[in-house]
Amino acid sequence: MRLSDFDFDLPPGLIAQHPGATRSASRLLHVRRDGLADLRFDALPALLGPGTLLVFNDTRVLRARLRGARASGGRVEVLVERVCGEHEALVQLRASKPPRRGGRLVFATSAAAVIERTGEFWLLRFDDPVLTVLDRDGEVPLPPYITHAPGAEDERRYQTVYARAPGSVAAPTAGLHFDEPLLARLRERGVELAFVTLHVGAGTFQPVRVDDLSQHRMHAERCSVPEATAAAISAARAAGRSVVAVGTTSLRTLESAADEAGRVRPGSGETRLFITPGYRFRVADRLITNFHLPRSTLLMLVSAFAGVERIRSAYAHAIAMRYRFFSYGDVTLLERDGR
Repeated sequence: MRLSDFDFDLPPGLIAQHPGATRSASRLLHVRRDGLADLRFDALPALLGPGTLLVFNDTRVLRARLRGARASGGRVEVLVERVCGEHEALVQLRASKPPRRGGRLVFATSAAAVIERTGEFWLLRFDDPVLTVLDRDGEVPLPPYITHAPGAEDERRYQTVYARAPGSVAAPTAGLHFDEPLLARLRERGVELAFVTLHVGAGTFQPVRVDDLSQHRMHAERCSVPEATAAAISAARAAGRSVVAVGTTSLRTLESAADEAGRVRPGSGETRLFITPGYRFRVADRLITNFHLPRSTLLMLVSAFAGVERIRSAYAHAIAMRYRFFSYGDVTLLERDGR
C-alpha cells in the first residue's frame, strides 16, 4: 500500500484543542467486527469480561521543549528526543542558523554545549542534569496541531494518572482517558492491569515523507517489558482470556517483544517496528486508541489491526458524528481483524 491510501479529509474544527472536562467521559467508538457502537468511555468495564488483561504504557512525559538563545545571539528552540545520560540528550533543534560544534546554548537557568550532529538530531551536554533543566525551564511538548501555549491544564492532563517512568516527549494518549475511579471499577470487575514502558520520541511528530511505505524507516524508541507483565500475558493466553493493549505504544512494545508463537519475552531494548496492513499480530485481541492523523504511521497500524475498510468506515462515521480527534480527542475500542 502507499501513503496516499491513508489520507482523509478532517474538518479543522474536529481537532481537539483542550481535554474534556472529565477524563473518562470522552466518547468511545466501539469498532466491532459486525458494526459500530457510539458509547462513553466510562462504559468500558461492561465491555471487558472478568479476567481481561489490560496492558498500559507507564511512561511519563517530560517537559521536553526548551526555548533559549545561542550565546553568540539568535533564538533557539530545542525538543529533547531522548535523555542519553545525566547531562546529555539528543535533541531536535530549530534556529535561524545551524549551531556549531562547541557552541553554547543558553536557557532560563542553565546552558548546554553543542557536541555533535547525529542524523536529524544534535547531541547536547548540559551544565546541570538534563531532567533538572527540563523541570525548571522546559514546557509540555504539545503536538503541533494544538495551537495554544501549554499551561497549567496541560501540565496535569497531558499525562496519564499512572505515569511513572520519565522519558517521553509525547503522551501515550489512549491512557489519558483513564482516571482513578474508572481504574477502580475495572479492578472490581475482575479486569487485570499490567504495564510496559515505551518512551515516545520526537520522531512521532515527523510526517511520512515517502509514498512507497516500504521505504519508510521508523525512529528508534526505547521500550521494556517487566517479567511480571510477560508472566501475566502468558497466564492470560493459557487461560483463554483476552489481552487488550491500551494505546499503540503498548501494542508496538508487546509485538516487538513477542516471538513467532506469541510468547512475550521480558527485557529492555529499542524498537523500530513499523506496522502496516498485512502484519500478523501475535499478542493483543483488542486495542484502545485515539483517532489518528491522516497519512500517519499510527493510522496504518490501526488499519492493520482492525482492517483497512473497517477503519475507513469508522473514521467516516466519527467525522459525521463530530467526534473529537487526536491527542485531546475521543477514543476507539478496536476488535482485531479475524482474517
